[in-house]
Amino acid sequence: MQMHDPPHPGELIREDCLTPLGLSVTAAAKWLGVSRQSLSELLNGRNGISPDMAIRLEKAGWGAAETWLRTQLSYDLWNAKLRADAIKVKKYPDHAPA
Repeated sequence: MQMHDPPHPGELIREDCLTPLGLSVTAAAKWLGVSRQSLSELLNGRNGISPDMAIRLEKAGWGAAETWLRTQLSYDLWNAKLRADAIKVKKYPDHAPA
């Protein structure tokens, strides 16, 4: 089932992982082994969750890597569908020429 207007995964990380633990961006970045800038960009929706980040989140005990990647995919697909009218593609003919 597709979610209506899904949140950016960075928002979920901030609200569900950092805030309950009282972690700052700097502390969380250090814990995850990434730069503060990289984590900040994710939390602020400027970057998405990569497979590497999904594994880091899983190792931190913050959910399965596959779940994080599905969350990112849902967010990306929702936003692509909002722009779908701008995507121009010719429909492939039903019958290929002989």
